[in-house]
Amino acid sequence: MDTSSLLFTSLKRTYEMFVANVGLKPEEDPLATSLLRKHKAAEYETYADPHLAINDRQREKILKRLSSTGTLPESIPKLISAAYSPEETKSSGKKETETLLATVLSNAERAVVLRKRKEVKPQWHRPWKLMRVISGHHGWVRCLATDPLNRLFVSGSNDRTIKFWDLATGQLQITLTGHISTVRGIVMSDRHPLLFSCGEDKTVFGWDLEQNKITRRFHGHLSGVYTIAMHPLLDVIVTGGRDSTARVWDIRTKSNIHVLEGHGDTVCSLLTQAYEPQVISGSYDSMIKLWDLGTGKCMQTLTQHKKGVRAMVAHSEECTFASAGADKIRVWKCPEGLPLRNIGGHNAIINAIALNKDNVLVTVGDNGSMYFWDWASGYNFQQIQTTPQPGSLSCEAGIFAATFDLSSLRLITAECDKTIKIWKEDETATMEDYPIELSKLN
Repeated sequence: MDTSSLLFTSLKRTYEMFVANVGLKPEEDPLATSLLRKHKAAEYETYADPHLAINDRQREKILKRLSSTGTLPESIPKLISAAYSPEETKSSGKKETETLLATVLSNAERAVVLRKRKEVKPQWHRPWKLMRVISGHHGWVRCLATDPLNRLFVSGSNDRTIKFWDLATGQLQITLTGHISTVRGIVMSDRHPLLFSCGEDKTVFGWDLEQNKITRRFHGHLSGVYTIAMHPLLDVIVTGGRDSTARVWDIRTKSNIHVLEGHGDTVCSLLTQAYEPQVISGSYDSMIKLWDLGTGKCMQTLTQHKKGVRAMVAHSEECTFASAGADKIRVWKCPEGLPLRNIGGHNAIINAIALNKDNVLVTVGDNGSMYFWDWASGYNFQQIQTTPQPGSLSCEAGIFAATFDLSSLRLITAECDKTIKIWKEDETATMEDYPIELSKLN
């Protein structure tokens, strides 16, 4: 009898031995339960339990705190006097009256907290619709970038090419070749006629757009390079890849300024901004790191994500940014990295996230789903399922990248079916046709 048969026999016997106890809960220990309740009562003070009455010190603290808010219900002092009067104690028992008082005080304090909570009213946005489908790549379209003049946009693909497209007509303008593997990231400079690209061939190229050829090569990554970002003010670029590092490069001297180490898995998303932190990195290890660009040291590590952080986007006016992965969307405040709010509901692996000037947040998933959100409230006002082009497999409905043009009126998506789709707002939509449903608010 071979090893696999012996292992299977052992597992079967173990299963038959313990199958009768599946679902049985251990008996409750009264002493442990009592200690747990006492600990909770000391920690929260307003802990209301049918078996644990509040004491005088807790009651005084609750009343003082409620009175300081100016929202103390008039019925509570009456309940206190009634609950602790001799007649009430004799008729119903002290334990029952104290339990009633504890419940009333707890509910009153909870109501005060709810009244204090800030309610953000969703802003109405027009729904989006498909405007144009562009074909031309012979492989998955993996990355996008827009021209600083808003006349062109650029795409990179599995077919190892970089293509320039006219944003108004969708016509192909030029194709650049030079990578020997998938192009995973591209970024255009708004100060120089330069384009930078990175790919799975471990290379980072700088292209001169006046000559349409490679003029800079950046060597240093030990594996595929998955993401690239350019600083808005300085002549530096930041790249991240499978070697679990992010590298800062000087585009003039082609030298490696910093190696940002600390992630435990692939660095797949990067943000650069003019204010601190000037570099933010997200990784498959589910962590986000905020970096000091001057020293190359990590300032803060954010660990609230439970899945890999595949995409990030910064707000153009606020000192905030959003991150997304397979778990949910999280919004953070700079420079401390404080969590502000969570946006949940997109049940897919989010590959890309985009935000325009009208506070429309878009997340695109590995299953071809597109969710449109109001930035401030987290209200999901539209959901779209992209359709693969004829001749493509149903599994090729994924979306790998998404970006808005500079006017915020066009949304460009790079898809698994080898196409690029351009979306625009439905100008005929009205608030009466597409009302805000508050039940969908997070």
